[in-house]
Amino acid sequence: MADDNGDRKKLVDLLEDVPIGMLTTFGPDGPRSVPMARQEVEPSAELWFITVKDAAHTRAIGAEPRVSLTFTARDSWVAVYGTAAVVDDRDKLAELWNTFAEAWLPGGPDDPNATLLRVDVEHGEYWDSPGGKVASLLSFAKTKLTGDTYDADHGSVDA
Repeated sequence: MADDNGDRKKLVDLLEDVPIGMLTTFGPDGPRSVPMARQEVEPSAELWFITVKDAAHTRAIGAEPRVSLTFTARDSWVAVYGTAAVVDDRDKLAELWNTFAEAWLPGGPDDPNATLLRVDVEHGEYWDSPGGKVASLLSFAKTKLTGDTYDADHGSVDA
């Protein structure tokens, strides 16, 4: 992913702060969205998830690897799309394993149904309201008083 004037770093920083996102697949049954817990964000905006092999979203990725992900926090929003791959790498799975994953895979990283999803981000956009709730309220008030648009830091990044 290209670094468009620091936008890539900002996108990755925002992704690191939001661990849960909605993964949308586009398999044979059409679009389907599920919440996913992101395990790692690489500096190149490569995202890693722990999942199960026999899930509908994993099968959908096998048929159509294009995916979309959205993440939201109190004062920031990120939307990315790219290509997903099911990665059967036991060492990487053990490296990323955590107790949160055990809620879905109680057999641990050695569970034969455990696998990884890697999403290579091709395009991403973010909207950030630095300063949190107070800054957002001030910006909203400013729009009402001046007619200007809402102040949010927006960036767009392509691979």
